[in-house]
Amino acid sequence: MNDFKSYEIISGNRDKGMVILGDHAMRHLPERYQRLGLPETAFSRHIAYDIGIEGLCRKLSARLGVPAVLGGFSRLLIDPNRGEDDPTLIMKISDGAIIPGNHPITEEEWNYRIEAFHRPYHRAVDETIASVAEATKTAPLVLSLHSFTPAWKGVPRPWHASVLWDSDERAVLPLLAKLRADTNFVIGDNEPYDGALRNDTMYRHCMVKGIAHALLEVRQDLIGDEAGISEWADRLAPIFSAMNDDPALHEYKYYPSRTGPYDEA
Repeated sequence: MNDFKSYEIISGNRDKGMVILGDHAMRHLPERYQRLGLPETAFSRHIAYDIGIEGLCRKLSARLGVPAVLGGFSRLLIDPNRGEDDPTLIMKISDGAIIPGNHPITEEEWNYRIEAFHRPYHRAVDETIASVAEATKTAPLVLSLHSFTPAWKGVPRPWHASVLWDSDERAVLPLLAKLRADTNFVIGDNEPYDGALRNDTMYRHCMVKGIAHALLEVRQDLIGDEAGISEWADRLAPIFSAMNDDPALHEYKYYPSRTGPYDEA
């Protein structure tokens, strides 16, 4: 148990001013949880992790020479992209799959997972963003990568990728414009989810700190193998690089959240 890592930090040049995040990049569990009572096949599904995102984060980090932070545990254990007070932090059912190891769950176990897995990941994100800010003496640009299923409840999703966001449009608008420049792709704007989620990763590390950011979702069938991952890394690397060259994306600027007023410090 002590050897289990809740995160992985991929090294990169802090002077470049960019951080890549992959909250749901991995599907690992400590042995003590015995796959949470689920069959092994469950851990090949999107309910366990964001398919393709680990490889995409690694390739983009290497291509751009910037640090990345990857979540080291399955979202079935605890979801790093949820606030500690979110009732969906530890799911009992996910896309029809009942998770025996999560129900019933004691308050002690709930709090243990927060302390042992959720908080260490977010401390790693905090420390990485802070180290980049210290190296550049400016605000970092933070780009978070996720993936979504090609269909939901039998209904196909038309988007190839989508950008999720709250109200800070600085990184979002150029990212949407650059992705939509290729008319072969359908690019969503806050589809199939809304990017305003109180206390999620972008909220706690970027919105409340005035850091420019965007969350990019790529459809999982497009990055489900090495060829697809490489294709999207080739597509995204120059886009991210061009965005990172914009000084306006390295300023601290605060925007009100659509989720409501920020808590007072």
